[in-house]
Amino acid sequence: MPEVDVTINGRNYRVACEAGEEERLSELAAYIDDRVETLVSTLGQIGDNRLLVMTGLMIADELAEAYAALSEAGLAAPEQDEPKAAIETARKSVAARIEDAAVRIEGIAEEVARS
Repeated sequence: MPEVDVTINGRNYRVACEAGEEERLSELAAYIDDRVETLVSTLGQIGDNRLLVMTGLMIADELAEAYAALSEAGLAAPEQDEPKAAIETARKSVAARIEDAAVRIEGIAEEVARS
């Protein structure tokens, strides 16, 4: 299983991923690091655990807004013209990505807690 070195809030972490997912994992880590930097610039260094929780909440808020936008665009409701199967496939894909991200975030949280 490949491993990727990522940096979040100035700390390096080695994170395992599936073969072929290395670039995506690096992109996700950069996204999280960007959100952490936003919080640090506003709140200062308030501790890794608090930053991780607040970053997770910020990303969850972004995700909720994305879901709302999809719903408003008619892409999240089965009664729209889109076939139900296509919508279900899209939902499963989004759910799988969210679950993967959650697992990775939990792994990073465990690494932070051990540090």
